[in-house]
Amino acid sequence: MANFSKPSVPQFSVDVYQNEYLPEGGREVSAIVTVTSTGGGTVGTAVGASYAPGQGPAAGVAIMVDCSGSMDYPPTKMRNARDATAAAIDTLRDGTHFAVIGGTHVAKEVYPGGGRLAVADRTSREQAKQALRRLSAGGGTAIGTWLRLADRLLSSADVTIRHGILLTDGRNEHESPEDLKAALDSCAGRFTCDARGVGTDWEVKEVTGIASALLGTADIVADPTGLAADFTQMMETAMGKEVADVALRLWTPVGTAIKFVKQVAPTVEQLTDRRTEAGPRAGDYPTGSWGDESRDYHVCVEVPTAGLGQEMLAARVSLVVPQPDGSVQNLGAQGLIRAVWTDDMVASTSINPQVAHYTGQAELAQAIQQGLDLRKAGDMDGATAKLGRAVQLASASGNADTAKLLAKVVDVVDATTGTVRLKAKVEEADEMTLETRSTKTVRVKK
Repeated sequence: MANFSKPSVPQFSVDVYQNEYLPEGGREVSAIVTVTSTGGGTVGTAVGASYAPGQGPAAGVAIMVDCSGSMDYPPTKMRNARDATAAAIDTLRDGTHFAVIGGTHVAKEVYPGGGRLAVADRTSREQAKQALRRLSAGGGTAIGTWLRLADRLLSSADVTIRHGILLTDGRNEHESPEDLKAALDSCAGRFTCDARGVGTDWEVKEVTGIASALLGTADIVADPTGLAADFTQMMETAMGKEVADVALRLWTPVGTAIKFVKQVAPTVEQLTDRRTEAGPRAGDYPTGSWGDESRDYHVCVEVPTAGLGQEMLAARVSLVVPQPDGSVQNLGAQGLIRAVWTDDMVASTSINPQVAHYTGQAELAQAIQQGLDLRKAGDMDGATAKLGRAVQLASASGNADTAKLLAKVVDVVDATTGTVRLKAKVEEADEMTLETRSTKTVRVKK
């Protein structure tokens, strides 16, 4: 069994990419803020790997497995889910707190039981895998109850990283959308959650909505035999998280307002409405847990008008982590978004390459979602136009993965102009994969 010495505290950095020049009367400043965390230990650990006692981040993981009746069709689906959960348990680092939840129209503690989390070691991992063998399919689907139980269990342990993994194969038919939203609102900020849909009988917007609300990832596993590899990868990533609840703090001077904040890499995620006030003219935007990684955010600021030649600080970007006593720890990284008014038309009209790239990536995600919605609604002309625009954007930005997914839904006549024809017959798994992965972006070429 591998042992790791205590990892160093991750170092965060902030880089700002923008064109700070505005024309006379200009009021809108856009910037791409790249946040990078490095040196925080390992991303993914060997099976059974451990930190020395008391070293490394204290983590808690709740695995929620759909056990509704539909998991028995075909019977291999339930077996694949059990095998995938076992693989995830094998990937747990020693000392990690964990639980397995069986989800139907109610949520049941599969392991360890008693309203608590187990602590991962060779014995508890084996016991958990034995408990998985008792999982059987039967009942309905009420995902909100699964999430609430995960929250209770994760909050029962003194851990800093709280993470959920949720697997479903069907629609959330045994509770109202309002009940699910209430559960998500209750859990938001308390733990992050990766959500996976297996097969093709689940609702994409439900699964992606869960992941979005809880700052996790969403994906489709169309073939249940791929679950074990996917669960192992998810757990390795979760084990690599070192800092929880990092917030992007934006301070703006008097007369300046934040128009929007969105994550634009590795996926598009709207954060504007998630702002919490953080003192005079400052607001925090949640980003979830971090390991060794880099993410990009698009910040748009509205500034008061100023005369030619004048310049101002439009916003100051920093990173903070809330502390148990209600204070916050500043992570030391800072970036400045500036505005300078000029009569140089070339300077004031050029768009920063990073801003242009991610504006296109956000439009790409929106065009795909709108195109698929129009296709489902029977508006084939509208769907063709939107998906054609998506093909054009994917081609121009070099987003090859999305381009391949689009090519399974439309016949591409000319990618450069976005000329496409809707395919007469589309596999349901292909359409769902495109919709689920529509927000995945490619990094701008620096």
